[in-house]
Amino acid sequence: MNISARMPAVFLGHGSPMNTLETNRYTEAWRALGRALGTPKAVLCISAHWFIRGVAVTAMPHPETIHDFGGFPQALNEFQYPAPGSATFAARVRDLLQPQPVRMDEEWGLDHGTWSVLAHLFPAADVPVVQLAIDGTQPPSFHYDLGKRLAPLREEGVLIVGSGNVVHNLRVLKRSGDRSPYDWAQRFNDHVRTHLLERDHASLVHYEMLGDAARQSVPTPEHYLPLLYIIALQREDESISIPVEGLESGSISMLSALVGA
Repeated sequence: MNISARMPAVFLGHGSPMNTLETNRYTEAWRALGRALGTPKAVLCISAHWFIRGVAVTAMPHPETIHDFGGFPQALNEFQYPAPGSATFAARVRDLLQPQPVRMDEEWGLDHGTWSVLAHLFPAADVPVVQLAIDGTQPPSFHYDLGKRLAPLREEGVLIVGSGNVVHNLRVLKRSGDRSPYDWAQRFNDHVRTHLLERDHASLVHYEMLGDAARQSVPTPEHYLPLLYIIALQREDESISIPVEGLESGSISMLSALVGA
């Protein structure tokens, strides 16, 4: 994989927090991507798990590793990802998003949507990381438009990462037995994949037009919306590739999408 001077942008289907500790085809693909990327100046992550009212950016020098889940092994609860933060970088993000108000946050830290994938991309935790919150009061088009304003960061050596899952329905998760994908999950996943490769951003922003498959695959929007920030960064001369994909436990898509590499 050849990485240009302009940093790529990537959406990663993060799946279970246990991927932090496991070696599987998803984590191996994330590690390969990290090796290809080299060392960015900083990482800006849009994680499904910081879904709030308003827009905010983490601005503390040492963000806490947040264990925002329950029912997992103690080893996961004890995992730390001590990447530094950067108030200077956070201010740069805030300035790019003007006139949108952006709160400089010193309380949140790094949630598992961020550190479960960065633990494989950059296992040394030596790259500054800032998180951008998802404003849960806004429609998909808002997030796509906001993502476009982040484009200058790619020219400044910043890796922009969206972390979520394009299909994410925990209510019908298959925990044992036949874990093959539900028909609606497969159809929606294929819809997203096709429109990514065809550069059909409008269909991805207006994903609800797929009807029942969209409603079941995206019962709540927080895991889907990070994808829109990443496709918004695709330039006219850039393609999208799929580093890894799969459907787990019937209703979790691990589809990832890489812009610009």
